[in-house]
Amino acid sequence: MRKRLLTWFSDNARDLPWRRDHSPYRVWISEIMCQQTQVATVLPYFERFLSTYPTIRDLADADESQLMRMWEGLGYYRRARSLHAAAKKMVEEHDGEFPESFDDVLALPGIGRYTAGAIQSISRNQAFPILEGNTQRVFSRWIGLTVPPTEKVAQARLWELSDKMLPRRKSDDRSNGPAGFNQAAMELGALICSPRSPKCGECPVATICHANQMGLQDEIPGKISKVQYESRTEIAVVISRDDRYLVRTIPEGVRFAGMIDFPRAGPPEADDVVGMESWLAGQLGGDVKLGMRLKTIKHAVTRYRMTLHVHLGEWNVNSDRVAEDGPMPDSWQWATVDELADMPMSVTGRRIVRLLDRPQRSLFSEL
Repeated sequence: MRKRLLTWFSDNARDLPWRRDHSPYRVWISEIMCQQTQVATVLPYFERFLSTYPTIRDLADADESQLMRMWEGLGYYRRARSLHAAAKKMVEEHDGEFPESFDDVLALPGIGRYTAGAIQSISRNQAFPILEGNTQRVFSRWIGLTVPPTEKVAQARLWELSDKMLPRRKSDDRSNGPAGFNQAAMELGALICSPRSPKCGECPVATICHANQMGLQDEIPGKISKVQYESRTEIAVVISRDDRYLVRTIPEGVRFAGMIDFPRAGPPEADDVVGMESWLAGQLGGDVKLGMRLKTIKHAVTRYRMTLHVHLGEWNVNSDRVAEDGPMPDSWQWATVDELADMPMSVTGRRIVRLLDRPQRSLFSEL
C-alpha cells in the first residue's frame, strides 16, 4: 500500500510553494494557514506573508495591526496571534531558529500534536505520524473503520495506524520517507478520497482498501456530528464626520479582538435598534440615534449564522464625558475610507467599507 501510494504521489503531487522550499518555518506557516481553509485560498496569502515576513525574527517584530491586515480574509484570527506569539518565543528561547525537538515544537503557542508532527516529518523527514481531516478519512476507509473517527477509541486506532504506516528505514530520500508518506496520504484525501463520491476508480490503493472492497466508501467514515449553528442578529452603525467614520479597536476577549470595526453589537448588549442606541451611547457618552438601514449582510462565523443590519447613525455630544473636538474615548477613532484600507478588519467590516466607497459616498455625509 505504501509503495503504491508513494508512486502515485510522485506523479500527481500538486506544485505547492512549501513543497519547493520545505524549511520548518515555511511548513509551519502553511500548516497554520491551511487549518480550516482550502489550499487554493491559502496560496496567495502564503506568498504575501512570506514576502513580508521572510524570517522568524521578521514575524516576531511584526506590528500586530499589520499582521492582522495581512491575515484578513483567512478567518480564525487567533491563528495569526498564535503565530506572532510563537515567533516571539522562538526569538527569546531558540535564538530566532525553529526548534529541533518535537517537544519544543509542541510547546509553541498554537501547535498541537498533528501540527508538530507535520512540521517535523515534512520539513525534516522525521518519523512522526499525523492525523487531520484528510488522513482521518483515508485511514478510516483503508481499515474499514465504521466507528465515527472523532470517538476516542477510533482516534487511538487511527493514530496507531498512522504511526505504523510510516517508513522506518532511515534515508535521505524524502520522497520515500515519512515526509513523502505523510504528504501522499493527505494528498490522496484532498484529490481522490473525498468526503463524498470518492474517486475509487482512480485510487492507487483501491484494491487493498477495505471500504472499497466492502462497498462502504460512502458510509465510511462514520457520521461526524455536524456543527449546530445558532442564529444571531447584530447591528452595525455608520457614523460619519467630515468624511471620516467612527471605528474602534475590538477589545480582548471579544470576537475579532485587536481588529478595527464599526460600532457593532448584538444580544445581550443590543437586542434591537433602541438597545443599540443605548449601548453605544454608554460606550461613547452623549446621545446616539440610528437612522436608515443601509444594508443587511448574512454570513457565518464559527457556530453562528449571522444577520448583520447596517444602519446610519448620529452621535450628538452633549455631556462632559467627551468634548466635540476633544480626545476620543479609549479604543475609538475617526478614520477615512483610505485609512481604513490599511487597517485590519473582519470580512463584514470590509464589506461596509466598500459600501461607503461607492459613488454615492457623498450621500452619507449629507445624511
